[in-house]
Amino acid sequence: MKKLRGLLGTGALLTACAAGAQVKDMPGGPRVNQLNLHEGVTQIAQDIMWIHWMMLIICAVIFVGVFGVMFYSIFMHRKSRGAVPAKFHEHVGIEIAWTVIPFIIVIAMALPATRTVVAMKDTSSSDLTIKVTGYQWKWGYEYLDGPAQGVKFLANLATPREQIEGTAPRTDLYLMEVDNHVVVPVNKKVRIVLTANDVIHSWMIPEFGVKQDAMPGFLRDTWFRAEKIGTYRGQCAELCGKDHAFMPIVVDVVSQADYEKWSAEKKKSMASAADDPNKEWTKEELVARGEQVYTANCVACHQATGKGLPGTFPALDGSQQVLGPMKDQILTVLNGRPGTAMAAFRDQLNDVEIAAAISYSRNAWGNAGKGQDPVVQPANVKALR
Repeated sequence: MKKLRGLLGTGALLTACAAGAQVKDMPGGPRVNQLNLHEGVTQIAQDIMWIHWMMLIICAVIFVGVFGVMFYSIFMHRKSRGAVPAKFHEHVGIEIAWTVIPFIIVIAMALPATRTVVAMKDTSSSDLTIKVTGYQWKWGYEYLDGPAQGVKFLANLATPREQIEGTAPRTDLYLMEVDNHVVVPVNKKVRIVLTANDVIHSWMIPEFGVKQDAMPGFLRDTWFRAEKIGTYRGQCAELCGKDHAFMPIVVDVVSQADYEKWSAEKKKSMASAADDPNKEWTKEELVARGEQVYTANCVACHQATGKGLPGTFPALDGSQQVLGPMKDQILTVLNGRPGTAMAAFRDQLNDVEIAAAISYSRNAWGNAGKGQDPVVQPANVKALR
């Protein structure tokens, strides 16, 4: 009976989702039944839209003209109508025409396209520079100048796991919301400097007309100047691994006054939330903090149950490394494992966060009370950096 009630409850949930979940336009993202490109809120995005339609119309006219003449010739000059083919070796006028006309068409298409591409690559004279680092599977941001200089944070997917696993109704922002938004001022040239920590990622926001790859070991840049206040969304546009679909980008474009206010508040909150690596934390404090860090950074690969994904990501529940001396696990989290999907977290997490995540893994699931070194202090991580 209990199993039957569970099945009925699941069926009711799915019915409610199907009946009540009316999909709406996503703020700053795609619209329902959208067929065309985004109109865009930058000059570059609008130029891209114009070039797209200009080339599409030219290609359509050429297609109709060429195939129209071809089919007309086939129909009107067929053998059954008694058509007699002309006999001549060459025609100078025709050869000049089919050389000059395509050349003019190509130049007419290339000039505006080249102008736009050159403008897309011109990152000089920017008002603000933000360094963006791609990780598996999140984005890291650092403001390099301006009122927010020194502000840095990670932007993790904010969609609850229950929605991803299909046990809860999906919202209009499914897989397109993050816990920390990028904030920039309106009508200011924002330079984005991109790199990656592990594999190739790609930072893309259609409304800005921006798409640039982030490559490990390289710095590449792009820019945008948003002309309208609002929230705009994008995604990683490079197939970067298992959770490629879980790397959304959210940018809030605000007034200059609101941007300065946000900068001051962000700096204040960062200062108040700064962790002291020399503090001696209790086991309870580390485990509680570690659960948060694990959920934000580790659960995608190792799962909430610690069972991992067989053949891809090892289980932490019962792992000999987790149950063994702390040194090996600390070094693995700091430096990753070359040749595997285990990324290095030394640049993503501070000493307190790493110590907390490790302490949580040593006291969660079936590991509690079984292994060595159940508590890892930030000082232990700091000593091995």
